[in-house]
Amino acid sequence: MRHLFLLIIVMLSSNYSVAQTKKIPEKKTQKGFVKTDFLSINMPETQILNEPNMGFSGIHYNIYLNENFYTGVGIYGSVTGKRGGFFTLGINAGFKKYLNEKLYIDTGFHFGGGGGAGAPDGGGAFILPHVNLGHDFKHFSLNTGWSYVNFFNEGLIKGNQLNVALEIPLNFNYSSYKNTESTFSSDVLRTSSWNQKTKKTSFMLHFNNLDVTKANANAAQIIEGKTIRLAGFEFANYLSKNWFAFLKLDGAYSGIRAGYMDVLLGAGYHFSFNKNRTNILTKLGIGAGGGGGVDSDGGFLLYPDISIEQKIFNNVYISLNKGYLLTPSSIFTTSTYGVGLKYYVERNGTFSDEKKFSNGKFKGIEIVLKQDWYFNAKRMTNPTQDMHQISLQVNLDLNKNLYVAGQTSFANFGDAGAYAEGLIGFGVKTNNLLDKNTAFFTQILAGAAGGGNISTGEGLIIKPSIGLDYQINSTLSLRSALGYVKAKGGDLSNPFINFGIKYYFSFLNME
Repeated sequence: MRHLFLLIIVMLSSNYSVAQTKKIPEKKTQKGFVKTDFLSINMPETQILNEPNMGFSGIHYNIYLNENFYTGVGIYGSVTGKRGGFFTLGINAGFKKYLNEKLYIDTGFHFGGGGGAGAPDGGGAFILPHVNLGHDFKHFSLNTGWSYVNFFNEGLIKGNQLNVALEIPLNFNYSSYKNTESTFSSDVLRTSSWNQKTKKTSFMLHFNNLDVTKANANAAQIIEGKTIRLAGFEFANYLSKNWFAFLKLDGAYSGIRAGYMDVLLGAGYHFSFNKNRTNILTKLGIGAGGGGGVDSDGGFLLYPDISIEQKIFNNVYISLNKGYLLTPSSIFTTSTYGVGLKYYVERNGTFSDEKKFSNGKFKGIEIVLKQDWYFNAKRMTNPTQDMHQISLQVNLDLNKNLYVAGQTSFANFGDAGAYAEGLIGFGVKTNNLLDKNTAFFTQILAGAAGGGNISTGEGLIIKPSIGLDYQINSTLSLRSALGYVKAKGGDLSNPFINFGIKYYFSFLNME
């Protein structure tokens, strides 16, 4: 008995020793930059006589593949003219070469899909190459030059124009995805390269309501006096203890004809009390919105808002908000209110001025860019045909096998250029199987969809799927899936398949 007891002690001591000497994951840095640009597109006079140019503004995030080449994703929206509600999503690829310490040449290419607001966008597919000359001001850079736009899939929008852009460097630290869910004590992490101040970030899934107080009369439907119900996602990154920047995306799923969405970018101030259990946040955003029969003029929107948050457990808060959303001309004016579920992250560091941490855990992030193929997507009037769309999905791992997802998609082929989706949901995945390079998953997403004459009723759809990932290397996998999409109030009800690529990594989250 005594020998058995000693053996158990030795085994436990051995396991403890191994746990304490487990190697801390290497901290890596990915260089990248945020870009916002503007171009004025000459519109063909096929529908509106003497139609003004459409002011097309985008926001992008690009990562460097090496010293000169970069790639990323971007979303554009109409902000001036008469096409409020015109949105696109696409991928970027470019080459940036410095001529001296300050001047550089930037040549790049954007391919995407989208449209809306009754514009002659065809199937939605378009290209947007550019050649720019820029000046680096250290903390930001400005560039301008030639660009060309062509909605080539039976669209009529095409032409040359100048573009101007603002770029801000935005690097991030990360670790290999294989370290997901690895946990280390804060004392151990302080002896590593991760020993730096944390960066605060928040993710929120929310439902918002727009009580329309003023809107232009529409022959197809009455907007004024109605409540537009939205589902969406908000990402915020803290610039200091109290100040933060945010990006917010919403799509309508009830209240009006499907197709309305908005994309807002802004800043806010965070005030905490009750031992950081209760927060009050004030925000001011600007952006683009429209669609679904909403006349938002050129699409430019203002968004003042105030919200109160209450901690419910760990880093999860419930949020209630009240604000306004309106065009500067007040053609479209709404009162807003809603509820959200927010998750705060203290990432990629070991200490903070506001909190004390006991340990850190590496959490996984997956970014999936794919092409969907909808078979016989039902239309409201036109003959039924297949539809294709470009899609961006972001997954945040809750543990090694469960994740929460957000997805946005825009049609690019199939005569439905104005169609778009904004979905949220959950998924389950296996560990790597079949020679450690293949994983299977199933997920269910739901949210808002509409536009492009696709029959989605008021916009609510549900989209289950199953699929697999085939690992190429430590950061990239090929992805394929099949599923079914069903609109609650419309005739859209068909199978789909998709193919794409997944980029994944982990970050350190302190607890």
